[in-house]
Amino acid sequence: MVSVLERQEVRVRPTGAALAADIEGVDLAGTLMPETIAAIERAWGDHLVLRFRGQKLSDDDLMHFSRQLGELDWAPVAATNDAPEGRAYVMVVSNVVENGQAIGQLGAYEALWHTDMSYIAEPPMASALYSLEAPPSGGDTGFCNMYQALETLPTDLRRAVEGKTCIHDASRNSAGELRRGFVDAPDATQTVGAEHPIVRTHPATGRKALFLGRRRNAYIRGLSLADSEALLDALWAHASKDEFTWYQKWHAGDLILWDNRSVMHRRDAFDPAARRVMHRTQIKGDRPS
Repeated sequence: MVSVLERQEVRVRPTGAALAADIEGVDLAGTLMPETIAAIERAWGDHLVLRFRGQKLSDDDLMHFSRQLGELDWAPVAATNDAPEGRAYVMVVSNVVENGQAIGQLGAYEALWHTDMSYIAEPPMASALYSLEAPPSGGDTGFCNMYQALETLPTDLRRAVEGKTCIHDASRNSAGELRRGFVDAPDATQTVGAEHPIVRTHPATGRKALFLGRRRNAYIRGLSLADSEALLDALWAHASKDEFTWYQKWHAGDLILWDNRSVMHRRDAFDPAARRVMHRTQIKGDRPS
């Protein structure tokens, strides 16, 4: 049950990496004071990824916290856990099988670097991922600072992407699985999905960031397939350098909030015999520009 407003002291502890900070002193299972939300949003703008440890959240709590940051977005249809009405905003990310049925999506294998749902016209602005069960090792989630990736881009690459747009493939998810109702394009010039600028302006901070989405079947409008592939390979090789990243090793009760407009993320594979159960919400965004 959502509690009444409660004053909480927000403590921000940066990780010291290219992004991410721990937020301490905040219980997310309730309605937060406006000044608490404002402090969280300031830290979020500074660090792009926030970690809240030791949380005890129901799905209602998770949705309520997310709604205090923006309008909830529907979970992808294929990812909902046959939730009752009103709970279809929660995506279950899990490898667990019960009574012969998977309780969630994305299994135990690696998920490649990606931006959530960049293949739609208005991708979500943010995601909140809450850990109910975590494996003893593996399944870590990496995050990448796309502001820094752009700011350190070599001059020739920066010139090459100015004014360019990229088509983001809608046919496969971040684990490479073909979505229902889609077929593989014969080549990337035939990719079906939304078209977005490669350099986008963050609507809240005004800063520019690389916006790459997913690598597979991406295509830069107006280039030959060979030139598009070469430019995208160079951009991805640069953006995924270790110096732009930070990794979350999960524990039950961790909640990670990330900015989908300035961050990419990925997941390490883990032992499929170990249990990993995460619940995720996402917050509506706008059209990248």
